[in-house]
Amino acid sequence: MTGVEITAACVSLAASAVAVIWVAWTARAMVRIISAGALDPTRRNNPAMRWATMLRETFGHTRMLRSRIAGVAHWFVFAAFGALLFTLAEAYGELFDPGFELPLLGGWAGYGLLTEIVAAAGGLGILVLIGIRLVNHPRRTARRSRFAGSSMWQGYYVEWTIVGVLACVFAIRATKINLGTFPYPEWATPISHALAGVAPSTPAAVTVLATLKVLISMAWFAVIAKNITMGVAWHRFSAFFNIWFKRNADGKPALGALPRLRAADGTPLNFERADPESNAFGIGTVEQFSWKNLLDFSTCTECGRCQDVCPAWQTGKPLSPKLLITGLRDHVYATSAASSVSAISAAAVHTDVLAAAGRPLVGDETVGGVIDPDVLWSCTTCGACVQECPVDIEHVDHIVNLRRHKVMVDSEFPSEAGSMLRNLESKGNPWGAPPGSREDWTTGLGFEVPRIAPGQAIGEAVEFLFWVGCAGALDASAKQTTRAIAQLLHAAHVSFAILGKRETCTGDPARRIGNEFVYEGLARHNIATLEEVFVNRPDPAQRTVIASCAHCFNTIANEYPQLGGEFKVVHHTQLLADLVQQRKLVPQQPLDHNITYHDPCYLGRHNQVFDAPREILQSMPGAHFTEMPRNSERSFCCGAGGARMWMEETIGKRINTERVDEALAQRPDAIVTGCPFCRTMLGDGVGSRTAEGAADGVEVLDVAQLLRRSVLPGSDE
Repeated sequence: MTGVEITAACVSLAASAVAVIWVAWTARAMVRIISAGALDPTRRNNPAMRWATMLRETFGHTRMLRSRIAGVAHWFVFAAFGALLFTLAEAYGELFDPGFELPLLGGWAGYGLLTEIVAAAGGLGILVLIGIRLVNHPRRTARRSRFAGSSMWQGYYVEWTIVGVLACVFAIRATKINLGTFPYPEWATPISHALAGVAPSTPAAVTVLATLKVLISMAWFAVIAKNITMGVAWHRFSAFFNIWFKRNADGKPALGALPRLRAADGTPLNFERADPESNAFGIGTVEQFSWKNLLDFSTCTECGRCQDVCPAWQTGKPLSPKLLITGLRDHVYATSAASSVSAISAAAVHTDVLAAAGRPLVGDETVGGVIDPDVLWSCTTCGACVQECPVDIEHVDHIVNLRRHKVMVDSEFPSEAGSMLRNLESKGNPWGAPPGSREDWTTGLGFEVPRIAPGQAIGEAVEFLFWVGCAGALDASAKQTTRAIAQLLHAAHVSFAILGKRETCTGDPARRIGNEFVYEGLARHNIATLEEVFVNRPDPAQRTVIASCAHCFNTIANEYPQLGGEFKVVHHTQLLADLVQQRKLVPQQPLDHNITYHDPCYLGRHNQVFDAPREILQSMPGAHFTEMPRNSERSFCCGAGGARMWMEETIGKRINTERVDEALAQRPDAIVTGCPFCRTMLGDGVGSRTAEGAADGVEVLDVAQLLRRSVLPGSDE
C-alpha cells in the first residue's frame, strides 16, 4: 500500500469507528427514552398481521404513494438507501485494493445491473425530492408550504448526502473501468461506461473516491447522532417500528374510535375506582406519554403532508399537526437531556431544542407553554392528518389526550363548551332542550312512528331501531332530514321504531372535547337502554341500528364496543342506497339540479362510507353530479367535529366558509351532505355568502331530502 492508501484507510476507519459508536450511543438513548413511557399493552396483538402490514406499507409504500410523484421518487430513494449499503462495503475494500469486489456477488453481471438501476433510479428520485422541497420552500410560498416550520437544513443535508454517495458510486465504477479492473459488461452498467470518458484513470483516484464515499456516509451518522430529534433521518430506522406498533394491526389508520384512558398498569381506566393521584386523566406532563406516543414523536419526518390537509392550518389557525408533533418531540428530548436520567447528554440535543426543557406542556405565551391552548382547541378531529401521514403518526389521539387533561384535571376549556357539557349532564343533549321535545318531529307525518317504551323489547316484526340523535330530534334543519328518512322508510315498507324521549346524546361531543367522564356516563346509559331494547336478540348482527348523524354512527359502531355495547350500525345513506338498488324506492321525479356532495369526516374518512351517498345521487333523474376537488378520503372538513360545533371560531377564515367557497365554485343548485352537523355548518356558510350575493338560490340538503324529492314528489317540506 502507498502512503496515500494507508492514510486514507486510517482516516476512514477512524471516522467510521467514531461515527458508529456515536450513533449507536444516541440510538440506545432514544430507545431508553421511548421505553420509559407509560404502558400501552394494546400494540402487540395479531403479530402476523402486524408484520404483513409493516412489510406492505414499507416495501409497497402504500401510504407514501398517496402523493404519487413524491411517493414514487421516495420509493426509489428508499430502495437505494438499502441496496447500496453493499457499495459502502465495497468502498471499505477499495481503500486497500482499488480493484476490490465483493465476494460471491462481485463480478456477477446481474448484481452489476441491479446496482446500476437502483443507483440511477435513486439518484433521479432524490433530485425529484430536492426539486419538490425547493418549489415548496417556505420562502416562496410562506404558510401555504407544507414545509413551513420544518427544519430545512436537515432535509437538504439528508438529500444531498444521498446525492454525494450515489455520485461516488458512479465515479468509482467509471474509474475502475478506465483501470481495466471493472468486471461487469457494458450492457449491465451502461451509465458507468458512459461516464468513463470523463473519469480519472489512476488507482489513487479510486482510493480517494472510496475515502470520500466513506466519509460522506460516516458524517451522516455523526450528524444524526448529534441531533437526536432529526426525524428526517431517524425515521429511516424508527418508521418500521412505528408502523408495526400502529393502533390497528390490519393497517387501517387510527381513526373511528378514540382509545380509552388507561390506568398506570395499562388496563382500561375505571372511573369509579380511579385515583387521580396515581392515574393520568389524559396527558399533562412528559412522564404521562405512553411509549408509543414517544415513538410517534421520534418518527415524524417533518414532510408536512398532515399540515397540508389540516383544515385549521389551511384557514389561518395556529394548529399544525406537524408542528404539534415536533414541538412535543423537542420537549420530550429536552426534558430527558435536562434530567440526565436517560443516558442522553445535552450534546445530542440541539441548542434550540434544549430551550423546550422546563416549559409547561400546554399554556399561552404568558406561561410559555410548549403547546398554545389555541392550537389544542382548533382541532376538528377530522382525521385528515392521520389519513395522510406516511409513517402512521396518531395526531388526533395526542390532541384529545392533551384536551382530556385540560378538561378533567385543569378545568380549562373554551367557555361555550362549558355550557354544552352542562347541558349534556342535565338534559342529555348539547343544546339543553327539554327531553320531552325529542318526539316533536313525528307530528304531521301522516303515519304512526312506533316508540319502544321503558321495559319493552323491540318487536320481532320491527327490523330496525332508528337512532334519531340529538340534532335529528331537536335541530330545526336536521328534523327535516329525520322526517325525510322516516317517510322514505315508510314508503319502502321498512319497519322501524324509535326510542323517543328515552334517547340521550351518544357522548361524542363530550369525548372529543376531552371529558371522558361525561362521555362514559352517557355511553353506559345508552348501552344499557339498547341492551334492554334488544334483549331478545343476543346476536349483535341482529341488533341493527340506523343512524342519520355521522357522529352517532361512529360512536355507537366503533366506541360503544369498548364498553361492551355490540350493535350493527348502518348509516341512513347505506340503507337508502340498498332500498334504491332493490327498487323498493324508485327515483322518478326528474330533478333539474346541479349538485355537489360534501363527505362528512365521520362518515367518510373515519368510516370509509363513500359509495352509498353517491349511488343515491347518481340514481336520481335530472341530477347533474359534480365532485369537489377535495372529496372522499381527502374531503375538507366542515368545521363542526371535535366539539367545534359548540365553540366560536374567531381566528382566521371560518372553516365552513372555506368549504362552501369550494362547493360554490362547482356552480351547484344544491350542496348535499349526509350529516346534520355538516348540514348546519354548510348552511351557515351558504347563508353568509348569500348575504354577500355569492350564493343566491343555493340549497343545502341531506341526501335523504333530495331522494324524497325524487321518490315522493310533493312531499318536500
